[in-house]
Amino acid sequence: MKFKSLLSTFLLLFGLFAQAQTPVLLSADRADSLLKATPNLQVLDVRTAEEFAGGHLQQARNLDVRDSAFVRNLRRLDPSRPVLVYCLVGGRSAKAAALLAQNGFTVYDMQGGFTKWNAAGKPIEGGSPAIKGAMTMTELKAVTASRKPVLIDFYAKWCGPCQQMLPMINRLKTELKDQVSILTIDYDQNRELARQLGVDEIPTFLLYKNGDVKWRGLGTIQEDMFRAKIKEVQ
Repeated sequence: MKFKSLLSTFLLLFGLFAQAQTPVLLSADRADSLLKATPNLQVLDVRTAEEFAGGHLQQARNLDVRDSAFVRNLRRLDPSRPVLVYCLVGGRSAKAAALLAQNGFTVYDMQGGFTKWNAAGKPIEGGSPAIKGAMTMTELKAVTASRKPVLIDFYAKWCGPCQQMLPMINRLKTELKDQVSILTIDYDQNRELARQLGVDEIPTFLLYKNGDVKWRGLGTIQEDMFRAKIKEVQ
């Protein structure tokens, strides 16, 4: 009986330890609630310093997960306090969350990252509210009011799928110039426009005609799909 009791206690403690070392995935809304309910929560932005300077969560600390010294720099954090980690869309934060957990931190990983947070209109610090050269909603409406279909591509320079698809998008822009106008918009330079349009993932594609969105596509999309959707709205 004593052995069973000790074994049960060990298994319970092991289970709690394992749970503590497993990153907890949170939506932007749940992360916001956690921030409000947990005064000692540490907020870690694992994007580049340039991205961080363009806007970040309030009271966030910046440690670039792609920096070779990232694990060493974790010593700047308090291991006795939980950490909410995020990047722009979730890929880098997943890597960082795993490293944090391996180093004994209780970790919360915000899914969708800063993109989801910004799209939800939640408070941020830093950055400029009006980036020079950014497209306004008024300008977008003027562009998309045409009877000729307009395909908008929200992309980013750091986004792998975006860059992978860009040659195909540019080819379609040339080959189908009489059928559709294709416009690429840099998400980082147009976050406010993206927020107003509900763009919280990239790449996001919006196909307009007469000012109305006729189709919305997310992620990696095949060329045949673009051609079919464009043909549908002509």
